[in-house]
Amino acid sequence: MGEPGKNGNLPAEKDLRLFYEVANSIHEIRDLDEMLKSIMNTIKTVFRAEGASVALHDPEHGEFYFIRTVEESQEGNHSRMKYMRFPDHLGIGGWVLRERRSVLIPDVAKDPRFYGGMDRQESFTTRSMLCVPLITHDRFLGLLYVLNRLEGEFTDRDLKLLETLSGSIAIAIENARLYGELRQYAGSLEQENLRLKAEVQARFNLHGIVGSSPAIRGVFSLLEKVIDTSITVLIQGETGTGKELFARVLHYNSPRKEKPFVAENCGALSEHLLESELFGHVRGAFTGAVGEKKGLFELADRGTAFLDEVGEMSPAMQIKLLRVLQEGEVRPVGGSECRRVDVRVIASTNRNLEAEVKRGRFREDLFYRLHVFPIRIPPLRERREDIPLLAEHFLERYAKKHGRPQTGFTPQAMDLLCRHGWEGNVRELENEVERAVALAREEKRIGAQLLSERIRLAVEKDPAVAGVSGTMREAVERLEQQMIRECLKRSGGNRSRAARLLGLTRQGLLNKLARYRIEP
Repeated sequence: MGEPGKNGNLPAEKDLRLFYEVANSIHEIRDLDEMLKSIMNTIKTVFRAEGASVALHDPEHGEFYFIRTVEESQEGNHSRMKYMRFPDHLGIGGWVLRERRSVLIPDVAKDPRFYGGMDRQESFTTRSMLCVPLITHDRFLGLLYVLNRLEGEFTDRDLKLLETLSGSIAIAIENARLYGELRQYAGSLEQENLRLKAEVQARFNLHGIVGSSPAIRGVFSLLEKVIDTSITVLIQGETGTGKELFARVLHYNSPRKEKPFVAENCGALSEHLLESELFGHVRGAFTGAVGEKKGLFELADRGTAFLDEVGEMSPAMQIKLLRVLQEGEVRPVGGSECRRVDVRVIASTNRNLEAEVKRGRFREDLFYRLHVFPIRIPPLRERREDIPLLAEHFLERYAKKHGRPQTGFTPQAMDLLCRHGWEGNVRELENEVERAVALAREEKRIGAQLLSERIRLAVEKDPAVAGVSGTMREAVERLEQQMIRECLKRSGGNRSRAARLLGLTRQGLLNKLARYRIEP
């Protein structure tokens, strides 16, 4: 491919050759591991570097992990390096994650950001480095490293060339994930599907939802009415109430339970990517569309499609979703023909779609297509009787998961849990219990001192919630005032909406506002 110029810059023809070889690897090699091996070898050769690596980001565990590295003198360590992990706040990688910027470091020994932990584990010495973020559709996938220039130093032009390549590599990695190309990490997809189906069907039955309060029993009653049908259901509820769990209950107890349940969060993706995820695309539909891809509706054919946060859809996507609901047809991005699908649609939202229609943010015809059978999931503060059941359920789960001996809560701890506001609902409670289990270590019961400070202080400082003094009637009145203020705040001062949240008539709320002299 020719030698670099004396100033260390890569000639233009070498740049083109690099792009050509990387593009060939992306389009011709279907296996992700082999594709990255080819790309990293090419990069290492062209940049005349000792090593090249890709480290993907695992935000759930706060870590980076290597999926491919090529080192001239450390080939024997390759298989071990491939699976190594390190915390995502450390070193150059942590800086690139925070800043979302590339970096060129001619001498890592003089850079205080450098973390030498990986070198020590691998008996490798990093001297110089290029590190570029792998980003696609505003999603941070990981890092691309080039290590130790063998002759001369890395240049700004090297960095710019690597930045240009990173976009194609990031798209290739994301596509490989979407198409299930990570076979070496997932095993046999068919066997995994069967295992997951058996596990999910055993777990998600009508009695798998923890709760016995009147509010949750009312939801059970509604679920039973539509479980045996294919009617469109709109699940409404605050964030963290478990809307997807209820959608899975509907699917895995329905006649469609043997067919796929496919979920998509409509608020997590850009309009372009969401269109591809829902409707699929044909090869060549856009840059990076290296093959045909089925969308959610085709994948869920004869099964159930769950559209989470449907209120976040753009107007253009609302029109396309309306066609699916009306005609039962989808047209892939870039395609010319429509395809028939038989899908039960369950949608969810934490917004008031009726209000969004009045504001002109949501199509009225789509609203009525989705609002065929609405089910409202009550927030945790409206089903406080279920808190002990949920807390014990999560305690059992996480004590078993982490190998801890916890068997229950002290009365003081349970009292605090029952009186907390839980703005994050069931998800917040679950996280709180897992945190307490981690802190408890060898203690058999979760005490109040193991709960978050915000939970302890919030109850101690708020007599309206605590209700620990005065008569029962006074305690009830303080609780009523607290709930009224909370609902008025959530509804932006809208009294009709606040009354619905409280389960009151509008006049009933007005009477209480006057009685307690509360100004909305």
